[in-house]
Amino acid sequence: MNDRLARLTLMRLAEPGDTALGALVALRGPQAAVTLVREGGADADFTRWFADTHGRPAGGSGPCGGDSDPRGGGSGAPDVGSGAGDGRGAAWDGRLAARFDRTVASWAARLRTADPERDLAEGERIGARLVIPGDAEWPSQLDDLGGSRPHGLWLRGDADLRFSCLRSVAVVGSRAATPYGAHVAAELGAGLSERGWGVVSGGAYGIDGAAHRGALACEAPTVVVLACGADVAYPSAHQQLFAAVREQGVLVSECPMGAHPTRPRFLIRNRLIAALSRSTVVVEAAVRSGALNTAGHAIALNRHLAAVPGPVTSEASAGCHRLIRQGRAVCVTGAEEVIELAGTMGADLAPEARGPVLPRDRLDPETRKVVEAMPTRIGVGPATIAVAAGVDLETVLSCLGGLAAAGYVERVSRGWRLRSDRPSGG
Repeated sequence: MNDRLARLTLMRLAEPGDTALGALVALRGPQAAVTLVREGGADADFTRWFADTHGRPAGGSGPCGGDSDPRGGGSGAPDVGSGAGDGRGAAWDGRLAARFDRTVASWAARLRTADPERDLAEGERIGARLVIPGDAEWPSQLDDLGGSRPHGLWLRGDADLRFSCLRSVAVVGSRAATPYGAHVAAELGAGLSERGWGVVSGGAYGIDGAAHRGALACEAPTVVVLACGADVAYPSAHQQLFAAVREQGVLVSECPMGAHPTRPRFLIRNRLIAALSRSTVVVEAAVRSGALNTAGHAIALNRHLAAVPGPVTSEASAGCHRLIRQGRAVCVTGAEEVIELAGTMGADLAPEARGPVLPRDRLDPETRKVVEAMPTRIGVGPATIAVAAGVDLETVLSCLGGLAAAGYVERVSRGWRLRSDRPSGG
């Protein structure tokens, strides 16, 4: 069995993100991991890791001691002379050994039904390709996931996954999106794509779908990370969207063929969305929205996190407002600000927002004083204007001609006044 078939087998043994199986693969490699599960052998390094992370108290203190093995044969037994301690240590080791045995037994049960060659043939039948660590298309940023890194990824689509994620942003949010949220997500997707940035999301209803459609409208690749097998379309109403993504982007799944979505798979899938992209933007999320789970993964992975504000009265944006208020997310209002956050420091700065330039803004200071001193209803003489403006009479006389030609003032029987139809802002 080669590494590719071994990783296909591992995808069948445990749920995505299983850190215990990930640790075994990291310690012994995919082929040896499959062999150990098949033979039911107790790998010393793995059992020590299992004890450290699943049972032994931090620092080696407590009933398990320093380097005790979950099967009770380790060297870190409790000190002699404490009978109660010995009893607690034996009980602790017994529970931990039982938990370890249950974990390996669950993998072995699934191993009996695993058929990697059949999975590979099924993937080829539907036009999917398998990428594993070390392949040219494998995104190296997934290594940041450590023990929860996927064993492999099924891809369906014409776009190259690694290239599509080099400069990408995850756009996530509520499934029950408001029209405001859907509009903002579509604008973000289109704005990022127009500027050469990829869009990563989960392909769900609401914010996810709007972000993907915005990217597709600009004919840019977009990445959909599924919580089911690559041969399963979920939600089923997005079949046309997924078909468009396959032509222009790529569908990604770490689940084996035929796997259907479950709530845990949605939550663990979110770590891939956060890991694949440089930053995550939460467009609209309630206080208990699953999008906040993606935000938590982004923070844990040291990725930039941003949130779009909404109406303060909208419960659909309460989660975004809390992220901003807690200082965990940067407030963004458009694609330029997102790119400034995720892009190269000093090279991708967003332009400063400025108000419109009005005709009066172009007047020199003395002329502006004359305009400000002009009455709107009755006419007055130049001397009265000079006193009101705080300038000399000669300045007023030199300004009046230009202001009249520009349409700011007009001459009436009793002097000068502002024109009612003067230029905007004048």
